[in-house]
Amino acid sequence: MDFSQYKDAEFLKPKEVNSFKQKLFKRHVRYLAQNSPYYKRILGVNIDKVGLENLADLPFTDKSDFEKHNNEFLAVPMSKIRDIVLSSGTTGKPTKVMYTEHDLVRLAYNEEISFRRCGITAEDVVLLACTMDRCFVAGLAYFLGIRNIGAAAVRNGVSSFASHLEIIRRLQPTVIVGVPSFLRKLGLFIQSEGINPANLSPCKMVCIGEPLRDRGLSLLKLGHDLENIWGTKVFSTYASTEMVTTFCECSKQQGGHFHPALAVVEIVNEQGEILPYGEAGEVVVTPLSVEGMPLLRFRTGDISFLLDNACACGRFSLRLGPILGRKKQMIKYHVTTLYPQAVYNVLDNIPQISEYYLFVSNNFDLCDELKVYISLNDNSCQVDTVMDKLQSHLRVRPEVVILPDKEIKKQIYADNQRKAIRFIDRRQCHSKV
Repeated sequence: MDFSQYKDAEFLKPKEVNSFKQKLFKRHVRYLAQNSPYYKRILGVNIDKVGLENLADLPFTDKSDFEKHNNEFLAVPMSKIRDIVLSSGTTGKPTKVMYTEHDLVRLAYNEEISFRRCGITAEDVVLLACTMDRCFVAGLAYFLGIRNIGAAAVRNGVSSFASHLEIIRRLQPTVIVGVPSFLRKLGLFIQSEGINPANLSPCKMVCIGEPLRDRGLSLLKLGHDLENIWGTKVFSTYASTEMVTTFCECSKQQGGHFHPALAVVEIVNEQGEILPYGEAGEVVVTPLSVEGMPLLRFRTGDISFLLDNACACGRFSLRLGPILGRKKQMIKYHVTTLYPQAVYNVLDNIPQISEYYLFVSNNFDLCDELKVYISLNDNSCQVDTVMDKLQSHLRVRPEVVILPDKEIKKQIYADNQRKAIRFIDRRQCHSKV
């Protein structure tokens, strides 16, 4: 398939897009019914009558389905597979995701158009501070997209802070791609070396794996910290191994655009009902034109919302808002439902707090127990002050425990993790996230 024929699709008005999108969706469902052993077995509908208008009649695909019946999702002979990666499973066991040459071309195109939205061009040098090995797809995807643009890639991966500083000095990258909490730590390390990161070469950062914005699309503290430390513009992007689709901000930074020729996206409630634009629920993605392991109505487990108004950049394509939380991380506390990110947002805006993590457990099915562990850089801050802040923003008052900074950091950066682990889930039927 020549994906470039749809390169201007995001600038078309919704009515103009619907015609070719309907055709691509019908072709996708037909391909599933003919080639995927899993969907051959479960699709109990008249394929000829399936369209976007009756999307809700089609079955969902959960991560647990993909894990349990993993091999049944392969829709091509193994001789056509060119790359195999692993995705986290619901039980902690990695799940295979296999790509054909066609899928790798699609992946490269998907990342190319995402990076172009951020203003990345062939003149840029892009430092990839994300892994290219260990059967992860992210680094490979970004590398392929950068190549398509014609920019130069520097694949330094998850190396040490000192290594990244040396690379930045020698190779002068103009863009860095990486996990924002790691990039923040890198910036602080550079400052500790007596160097101002804002005086170095990077002028853009594309941030992966963690949200940068809140429900109103304003930068979270982590995003502000990155911009202040590095003096760069930061862009948020969201994707997953299974859905092979990226939602990336454009230069206007008002939600993650996705290409209408590559995916159908829904937001659903707990009952699986499709929600109107603007309402928050679970993100469900049908990636179009995937050959190796195509999916239908894949439930990501992530909570967000869709924006359908025209973007200031001139695109009319739908945009995905920031990820507000994970469905399995939802906390039921004192008759209130909340997600960890909402707690993080409050804690990030208390300057006396140095580090923190949440610990959740349950004694019975109807209510979770939540404790907030923090360390302080200013001992004038009291537990009651933090609890008052949480109550005023979240309408709940969880227990707050102050610990030494060393103990908190040992927990959230266990095993030298690049990404902070701030949510410890000890509820029955849940696992650590």
